[in-house]
Amino acid sequence: MRRLRNLLLAVVSAVALAAFGMSGTADAATTSRTPVIFVHGFVGSASNWATAEGLFVADGYSAGDLFAYQYDWSQSNAASAAGLAAYVRQVLATTGAHQVDIVNHSMGGLVSDWYVKRLGGQPYVRHLASIAGANHGTTAAGACLVNLSCVEMYPGSTFLATLNSGDETPGDTQYATWYSPCDGVITPYTSTRLSGAVNNLVTCQTHVGFLTDIATLQSVEHFLSS
Repeated sequence: MRRLRNLLLAVVSAVALAAFGMSGTADAATTSRTPVIFVHGFVGSASNWATAEGLFVADGYSAGDLFAYQYDWSQSNAASAAGLAAYVRQVLATTGAHQVDIVNHSMGGLVSDWYVKRLGGQPYVRHLASIAGANHGTTAAGACLVNLSCVEMYPGSTFLATLNSGDETPGDTQYATWYSPCDGVITPYTSTRLSGAVNNLVTCQTHVGFLTDIATLQSVEHFLSS
């Protein structure tokens, strides 16, 4: 049964990739649910979300419900957040929705958080789900300080101090995180936690493994439906 479900998800994922185009441009479509915008992390791309999109489609979402924001992961996270703000406006105009749900991974947490907290995005975000998000930074960023995004992601940076000052979960947006001691990239792994969010401890999952962890993705989907 598990092999059959995994095969089904793989097929649906392939169909989802073709349907969504996996780009930073929202295609015109009609949506019946709150649109979901996926935000990838450092050295990632929109294609990271193939399993998640396949699972969501299998559970009733349509192509018009799902979008993947792609950005230049080497630039400032503030610049990427400004791009996300424009992308959200485009998705809202395309779908006619008033709010979106955001699901992020890794450094995508910083991009999403900056948009919500510093660029006035909070009223437009119904749920914010952070999977292994670098929400308070990670010492692993010390290996890529040639990139401004990593300078900002390193613990103690001015960017992080500004981002996390005040309320970490402002407004009526519902916040949740998923984090694991087996992450291996977000160090310390508790960096993902946000004060005021529903913080879900996953017993043992690797940083990249989260992207294809069916149990976690189902938990995220359940959170978005709450």
